[in-house]
Amino acid sequence: MSLSDEQRRFYENTLKVTKAEIDQLEGDIQAELAKVKERLADLQNAQKAARQMYGAACLRLGIPNDLEEAEEP
Repeated sequence: MSLSDEQRRFYENTLKVTKAEIDQLEGDIQAELAKVKERLADLQNAQKAARQMYGAACLRLGIPNDLEEAEEP
């Protein structure tokens, strides 16, 4: 079954529009991933700093650091 000129134009336009939409969505996905990665890095840095402070407090109190023990395999 062959397409009429009108049908062909419709499908060609559909291809063009949906390709642009897919490209836009890919850009949006990459931007959101970058935000998530940045947020995770911030949280990991905060956790590292908190663990350092916790470890220092344990040293000052002369008690074992239970978080270090929990990390060991």
